[in-house]
Amino acid sequence: MDSLQTAKLAAKALDSKKGLDIKIIKIRDISSIADYFVIATGTSNTHVKALADETEYQLDNAGISVSSIEGQRNDTWILLDYIDVIVHVFSEEAREYYNLERLWEDGEEVSIE
Repeated sequence: MDSLQTAKLAAKALDSKKGLDIKIIKIRDISSIADYFVIATGTSNTHVKALADETEYQLDNAGISVSSIEGQRNDTWILLDYIDVIVHVFSEEAREYYNLERLWEDGEEVSIE
């Protein structure tokens, strides 16, 4: 599975648990960090955790193991690192504060379809 397919699978997992404002941003051409960011918002700390758990579960079932997970203690921003794809799950307040879409505005938004 290539990195775009992984990003789309992550987006579908987030959507299956009613993640809000899900975006895939292609950063491959502007950064060596990863190929794609997948960003979503949860409505509460519990929802943020559920979104991250579901993403990890669905990708694991597809044979894609998470390299590392950050932020599980506070549940306002959980990062799942899949090397070429980094999934960011935010609370509404954390997403506004960090505003990754603005920081990575030179990236290309990719259709989730």
